Amino acid sequence: MTDIHLLRRGFFRQKAAEIAALVYPSRCPVCDRPVWPPAERICFTCMKELRALGAPFCEKCGKKVPQGTCKCLDCWKTGHSFTRCRSAFEYGAVRDALYRFKYLGRREYAGIFAEMTVRVLEDYIMGIKPDAVAFVPLSKEKELKRGYNQAYDYAFELSELLGIPLLTDSLRRVKNTAPMKLLSPTERRKNLKNAFKSGQNVVKSLRILLVDDIYTTGATMDACSGILLDAGAEAVFCITLASGEGV
Repeated sequence: MTDIHLLRRGFFRQKAAEIAALVYPSRCPVCDRPVWPPAERICFTCMKELRALGAPFCEKCGKKVPQGTCKCLDCWKTGHSFTRCRSAFEYGAVRDALYRFKYLGRREYAGIFAEMTVRVLEDYIMGIKPDAVAFVPLSKEKELKRGYNQAYDYAFELSELLGIPLLTDSLRRVKNTAPMKLLSPTERRKNLKNAFKSGQNVVKSLRILLVDDIYTTGATMDACSGILLDAGAEAVFCITLASGEGV
């Protein structure tokens, strides 16, 4: 096929995409209204509301900390099995969008969230040089009820953007745990005891990028990281879309 034909094909595809965006506009994950301008993923005005989680943050888990502090209180008190974790945004900036993504079936947000995450955390990701992406699994009961696992969708899009393999069965949830929101850090760790197992022996000697939607105390990431390390992973680094207290 000649270069001129390729150029024409690219032009018509672009125009078709622009027309489709006008007829069937995507919805902004921040305000949940049709995106304006239509060709964008997020409204220009809403971009101002997205607060990336910048310094100062905990050098271990990535949570926001007071100026002059290098570690959060949780990390001073509790050791973690993962090497390091970073989150792209403060929880308050994406709270409503995360709720719709997690509970209201807005799976199309996954690609937008992945793009934003890579934009904010590119240096962190490139610095750890991960070999593969893993994700926090849901129990069979919760996944059947919800119809999907938002952590899988988010991890899938990240793996596609980064060109890194996604391990779809490196972790299995074998215990339907109680909701974590109202549990203390100690109760969360007890709740997750023996909740996960390694699903396949493919993590040996690999540097794993473990993905979830929200980081709070680190109990879930610790439980999953411990399983991956026991299965032979060289190290586990974590990424979440958001981090914050009271989630």
